Amino acid sequence: MEKQLIISVGREFGSGGHLIAEKLSERFGIKLYDNNLLLEVAEKHGGCAESIKKYDETPKSRILSRTVRGYNNSPEDIVSQLQFDFIRELAEKGDSFVIVGRCAETVLKGHPALVSLFVLGDYDKKLERVIQKYSLSEKEAKSLMKTTDKKRKSYHNYNCDLHWGDSRLYEISINSSRLGIDGTVEILEDYINRRIGK
Repeated sequence: MEKQLIISVGREFGSGGHLIAEKLSERFGIKLYDNNLLLEVAEKHGGCAESIKKYDETPKSRILSRTVRGYNNSPEDIVSQLQFDFIRELAEKGDSFVIVGRCAETVLKGHPALVSLFVLGDYDKKLERVIQKYSLSEKEAKSLMKTTDKKRKSYHNYNCDLHWGDSRLYEISINSSRLGIDGTVEILEDYINRRIGK
């Protein structure tokens, strides 16, 4: 791809947002960053991705962390900042990529190559997808949806000025339940092509 393109994808759990990000990555022929971002950050800083995985997209524990003279001992904050710095470096180098979550729409706000999306869905459709994908009972799926979105919201709201899912953060907020995954990808692909003048 000649022109730099950065697609950030925020998503509700069960909306298919990650799958949509994967498909956009394939269609535009650009790299996808999600959990693999941790591996790259760990390699760059000589650490182990597994040791920091538990802090990925997790808000800091206010009980166990302290800030003294601007320095923070929270591993959650440290991992977040390492990821944010890595995302900024990729953008500054001119790389094109799709990134899932990690407050990318805020971290890269104002970058001319950024197209920010948020994928939501109807509750019953999300529930159905979570039950099928993770082989869970309805009760288990509801609990997982609630805790996952609560964690994402808490992480995002801690690191960003505007709240997770607030339409003002994104160029497009789209309900994937209406057109399905492939239909949603087509709409987004068309928008992105128009947006970048292709």
